[in-house]
Amino acid sequence: MTAPAGRWDVIVVGGGPTGLTAATLLCQYGCRVAIVERHHDIYPLPRAVHVDDEVYRILHQVGIGEEFAAHTRPAAGLRLVDGRHRELATFSRERRTAAGLPQANMFDQPVLERLLRDNLKRLPEATILGSHELLRFDTGADGITAHVGGPDGATAELRAPYLIGCDGANSTVRGQLAIGSDDLGFEQRWLVVDVRCELGLDAWDGVHQVCDRRRAGTYMRIGPDRYRWEFQLLNGESADDYDGIPTLRRLIDPWVSGIPDDRLELVKCREYTFRARVARRWRAGPVFIAGDAAHVTPPFIGQGLCAGLRDAHNLAWKLAAELRGRAAPGLLDSYEAERRPHATAMIKQAKTVGRLMTGGGRAAELVRGRLLPALAHSRTARRVVLDTGSPPLTPGPRIQRRTPRSVRGALLPLVRLPGPDGEPVLVDRVLGHRTATVALPGTDLAAVPDALPSAWLTVDPEGGEGERFLARWLRNAGVAWVSVDPDRVIRAAGPSGVLR
Repeated sequence: MTAPAGRWDVIVVGGGPTGLTAATLLCQYGCRVAIVERHHDIYPLPRAVHVDDEVYRILHQVGIGEEFAAHTRPAAGLRLVDGRHRELATFSRERRTAAGLPQANMFDQPVLERLLRDNLKRLPEATILGSHELLRFDTGADGITAHVGGPDGATAELRAPYLIGCDGANSTVRGQLAIGSDDLGFEQRWLVVDVRCELGLDAWDGVHQVCDRRRAGTYMRIGPDRYRWEFQLLNGESADDYDGIPTLRRLIDPWVSGIPDDRLELVKCREYTFRARVARRWRAGPVFIAGDAAHVTPPFIGQGLCAGLRDAHNLAWKLAAELRGRAAPGLLDSYEAERRPHATAMIKQAKTVGRLMTGGGRAAELVRGRLLPALAHSRTARRVVLDTGSPPLTPGPRIQRRTPRSVRGALLPLVRLPGPDGEPVLVDRVLGHRTATVALPGTDLAAVPDALPSAWLTVDPEGGEGERFLARWLRNAGVAWVSVDPDRVIRAAGPSGVLR
């Protein structure tokens, strides 16, 4: 099949989770989108395995939240063990968010990609071009012309005002733009192992971090019969040294001891080099990059895929607003201004966590052995370890600097409110794909010219559980109203008076 030549609103290069999410959100705003993906179908091997509650919220917004719930497993928390697998500290995760979503969710990436792709196929605005590869693109006065090659060797030209490169760490789009990356100073070789076992493993049902200076490791349960291990490779080792369950035994045996080899199915065993890098530019005129094309992170806090979906969520509504002539000046520039510092901060956090848990020599190991058990009993430490909230976005072209710091650049809390039929639904569904003002009763509000039509929500402090939660949150933040964009980021707020 050869790609149909034609014109779209946006061309998305890369049909992984970031590209599929960006395309879906754009289509929900009525934009026509072509997705160029070099694989015929979803990539079959597991990669990312974790999303937090903020990103789970995005999955609800694209329309697969309920389906995803049937395929995800809440993580029980984090357990730190030493090289002999003696427990150093356990941080159990018991509470859920105000909307009832788990804070940490384990899943199999091919399943997520299937849900995203099948959902996108239902939208008439989307055209998925599988087995197609971007050869090059040209930028002209009327936008982008993308030259793509099909499986039969034929080429076609796709035209659109904008293009998003969601094509991974070795991005063709970033390469053509000659965009370099800032190296944040982390590079380690790790072995990633996925195993299926129907018997079930006799292990605590959370993430295990092996804090061992000789060989760091991580274990986690992904699903009913799926397990993931990650081990730092020693000098001279490679994935070829671990070509099956028998050779993997010396690494995974603390968890699978007593289970016969023939009951352990090796799904994947590959070597990866974990790096920490951020692209120096995320935009070149009408061309944007997102996901791994813009940043790569060590996996220690499970934010690799999360960061890509945050990129898609931030960018999609802004492009839609620009295409419809409703964007405020500088809105598209706010994508990089907000997402680059945020992604950099999360990568640095992952790097720090990794080094604290596994770095250093004998002295560092002794310190961990004494310090970590004490931290397990610290309320502050438990809050830091288990909190899945990400940092607020940086003020800039969109987020007003005079907005109170208590809410500036933060996300509107996700709660459930009564829907049209009286049943509780997420507040995002109530607000729809619009900007919104959320306020306490009696606040003097005036209409605001926004990027998209505004919704108005007054929360009753004596109303249902969701309204009471939002009212308390507003009062605790010292504001009477907040102005929220379609990605649920608070761009303005105030104690009272008229929005400007």
